[in-house]
Amino acid sequence: MMPEIAALAYAQYFLNLFFPDSLPANLVAIVILSRGKCGLSKCVTRYLMGMAAADLLVVISQPLLMWTAWIYFPRSFLFITPVCSLGTWLISASTAASVWLTVAFTVDRFVAICCEKLKTKYCTKRTAAVVIGTVSVLACLESVPWYFTLEPLVIIDSVPWYCVVTPNFKNNPSWAVFMMFYRILTPCVPFFLILLLNILTVRRILVASRARRGLRGQKSGEKTNDREIESRRKSIILLFSITGSFISLWVTQVVFYFYQRISMNFVYYAVTDPIYIIEESSGMLQILSSCTNTCIYTLTQRKFREQIRNAVKYPLSPILKLMKR
Repeated sequence: MMPEIAALAYAQYFLNLFFPDSLPANLVAIVILSRGKCGLSKCVTRYLMGMAAADLLVVISQPLLMWTAWIYFPRSFLFITPVCSLGTWLISASTAASVWLTVAFTVDRFVAICCEKLKTKYCTKRTAAVVIGTVSVLACLESVPWYFTLEPLVIIDSVPWYCVVTPNFKNNPSWAVFMMFYRILTPCVPFFLILLLNILTVRRILVASRARRGLRGQKSGEKTNDREIESRRKSIILLFSITGSFISLWVTQVVFYFYQRISMNFVYYAVTDPIYIIEESSGMLQILSSCTNTCIYTLTQRKFREQIRNAVKYPLSPILKLMKR
């Protein structure tokens, strides 16, 4: 079996397994978060909406427009070279935006918990909107070179069809530098930033919680419920669930990238080669990270679950009323 055919078969299996629910799940998350009734601050809500929107673009661009179209509609307009190149740019831009918005959310929570003086100025809905807009624009600009890495495979009736990598991309040192810069910027730097900020945040929370409990114990002589600690606990559960999911699903790709750089092994692997399986699995796990946040909101946020139940009940309520009558 050719590697391309094997990859397509693997992609089809992955699509059938994971992605039928990912598109509506991200849409539901955006709608529910936009209502602002989940008990989250406006700042956090904006970051979560931005992440859900970026994840939605990842799901639309890569699994649906690329894999599904290639499997089921190989001769559609999506494979005219300019459209195909635009799709490659969209995949890169949406992935970079999704990754760096996760970093931005982690930074926001780090500032809120560890930087009391900066918190009031930075952790606002206006700052969140500026950060989300800036990250999105930079992700789009960073991905522009990918549009020029492709050329048409054939020209039929003056129309260029399909996309293949230009020979210049493989042989030009400038493209090699760009490729290294892109891989370091996404996802290596975000991966280690999130890990570092989470460690510092945990350390700060443990110290503050221990001091606060000790102070309250000295005053009252008994254990009482502390709303501040409870609020921090809920915020941390959400933060660590999202960033932990990101780290666990991206770690395979990060490790594989460093393996390639250290071994200088950039050849095509045989389908039966374990390295080939790891390479394909790392890509699948990376895209799966765009489908998990809604599940995380549902599992960790009680009010988010309530909003989902209300959304499900709403169209059924008139029918139930008629049945009662």
